[in-house]
Amino acid sequence: MRQRPRWSELREVLQLRRPTLNPVERRLGAALSVRDLRKVAVRTTPRAVFDYVDGAADAELTARRNRAAFAAVELVPEYLSPVDHPDLSTRLFDREIAMPLIFAPTGYTRMMHHEGEAAVARVAARHGLPYTLSTVGTSTVEDVAAAAPGGEHWFQLYLTRNERLNAELLDRALAAGFTTVVLTVDTPVAGRHPKDMRNGLTIPPSLTLRTLFGMARYPSWVLNKLTTAPIAFASLRSMTGETDVIDAVRVADVVFEPTLNYDHLAWLRANWPHRLLVKGLLSPRDARRAVETGADGVVVSNHGGRQLDRTPATLTVLPEIREELGPDATVILDSGVTHGQDILAARALGADAVMIGRAYLYGLMAGGERGVERAVTILREEYSRSLQLLGLNASDAIARHHVRMP
Repeated sequence: MRQRPRWSELREVLQLRRPTLNPVERRLGAALSVRDLRKVAVRTTPRAVFDYVDGAADAELTARRNRAAFAAVELVPEYLSPVDHPDLSTRLFDREIAMPLIFAPTGYTRMMHHEGEAAVARVAARHGLPYTLSTVGTSTVEDVAAAAPGGEHWFQLYLTRNERLNAELLDRALAAGFTTVVLTVDTPVAGRHPKDMRNGLTIPPSLTLRTLFGMARYPSWVLNKLTTAPIAFASLRSMTGETDVIDAVRVADVVFEPTLNYDHLAWLRANWPHRLLVKGLLSPRDARRAVETGADGVVVSNHGGRQLDRTPATLTVLPEIREELGPDATVILDSGVTHGQDILAARALGADAVMIGRAYLYGLMAGGERGVERAVTILREEYSRSLQLLGLNASDAIARHHVRMP
């Protein structure tokens, strides 16, 4: 029998969402995944800049392999266990971090958004996560320390051909309170990036008219670049006599070191008193030798597919490297992490934590510091919910039998 609808009943199911007037908040609020943030970023950032973040080396096979490896993972749940409030934290080295997540080093960060590294470091500090500043970042160690006092700051190091500069970078990182140095070893020369070459975003830059016109279509981005400090390799200013503009040709010649070898690693171990990681390794034998030379652990990484194309996905070599190093060495996985379940899979296969790069850069391009905050919130919620659905109440409860690889 039909009846007239009552407003009191309809009101329960017809609750309209209150409109968000701020356009940035509206865009970020509608983003439910890192993939959504990527879609926002491509609409809010010049194409050349987006391509720099999103692109990879040569045919981009490695970048696709990274994602395919995570997509192939099968999760095996355990039920009838209490999962009401899962403990996401884990111990890394000698301290607890809020979840197994580290902000990876990225270059040219203030090109993506004028708030740059300082914004990312602040988000990391608020969430109790380490942030890694790049040697070719656009902020100094002093800038990051001032922006996020009390944060866990790491410094990614390219050992350059300039020994004085190497010592200076270490001294400044130490004085600024940085706790960990991450030596990147997979960049003896720069990878070949066809998208950047077409756009002119190379070292040195050679911008095309098409790139410049493309940038002009984003007036707020251009205005922010024109009204904030010039973009420069901030940590390398001493190479040009403390000037604001870096000679990009000289930077490329010094930073990329084709002769990098284990003697350099031994020198670094002797000159850095705190924790030391080697980033860019894909071979169990290389990982073993790095630890034997003095590293406290390794970052299993293929540079997000931005260096040598056709390398294996990091997730596929992770178990071999963990088995080679045993349980005591720190092993971190980098490259391809864009979902909370990726963190879970990496933990199950032997990683102590993961690094994210593009995932937070999409957020940065989409909305500055608020966008980075959104990216971390998304990953945290995905990770927490996946733990619960897997039947686990803590990060430390994840084990190898919770995942299957094809």
